[in-house]
Amino acid sequence: MKTLSSDDIIQVVIADDHALFRAGVKTALSLKKDVRVIGEAENGQQLLHLLKHLTPDIILLDIQMPIMDGISALPEIKKLYPDIKIIMLTMHNDHSMISRLMELGANAYLTKNSDSEVIYEAIHTCYYNEYFFNDLTNKALLDGLRTRRGADSNANSSVKLNEKEKHILKLMCEEKSTKEIADLVSLSPRTVEAIRDKLKSKTGVKSLAGLIMYAVKSGIIDNK
Repeated sequence: MKTLSSDDIIQVVIADDHALFRAGVKTALSLKKDVRVIGEAENGQQLLHLLKHLTPDIILLDIQMPIMDGISALPEIKKLYPDIKIIMLTMHNDHSMISRLMELGANAYLTKNSDSEVIYEAIHTCYYNEYFFNDLTNKALLDGLRTRRGADSNANSSVKLNEKEKHILKLMCEEKSTKEIADLVSLSPRTVEAIRDKLKSKTGVKSLAGLIMYAVKSGIIDNK
C-alpha cells in the first residue's frame, strides 16, 4: 500500500483514441489537487513508447483502439512495468471480457460513461489499495467463475491452505489494504505481501481477481 504525502501527486496517463474523451477526463481530473495527467496516447503502441519516458502511477487504458488495442497492451505493460496500476475503459459491460482482463492484471474496469467522480475514486483506490472493485467487476468475476467451474473444478483440488492463509485471503476478498491486513493479523506489510505471493503460487493464479475466484470456488468466501 502506498501513502501519499501532501506534496505528492498521483501521476496519470490516458490512452484513448478519442481526443474529446481524453480532454473531458483531463479537465475533470484537473480539479483534483492530488491527481495530475502527465501524458496522453492514441493507441497501445504509442502508449508503450510514452512509457519509456514517463513513469505514471495509473494508466486509464481504453480497450478498443487502432494499431494496438488495450487488450494487447495490458499484458505488455504489466510485464514491463508491473508497478503501474491499469484501469481499463470500455463502452461495454461484457462480463466475460471483464473477467479475462482482471485475470490478465487489470486493477479496475470502468465503462466510459462512468461519472468523473467514479473515475477519480478508481484512480485513488487503485493507488492506495491496488484494486478497485465495483458491482460490475464483482458480478463479472462471479459469472466467470460459474462458467469455468465445470471446466476446472479439479484444478485446485489438491491445494491446501493453512488457517492463517485462509484468513488473509478472506481479508483480501473484503478489499482490505495490505496495511489494514497487516494490522489485523499482527504481521508486517512485507510479510502479508509474501503470503499473498505464496497464495498466488499455491493456487496457480496471477492476480487478486484470480484469488477471489479461487476463494469463492473453494468455499472460503460465500458466492452470493
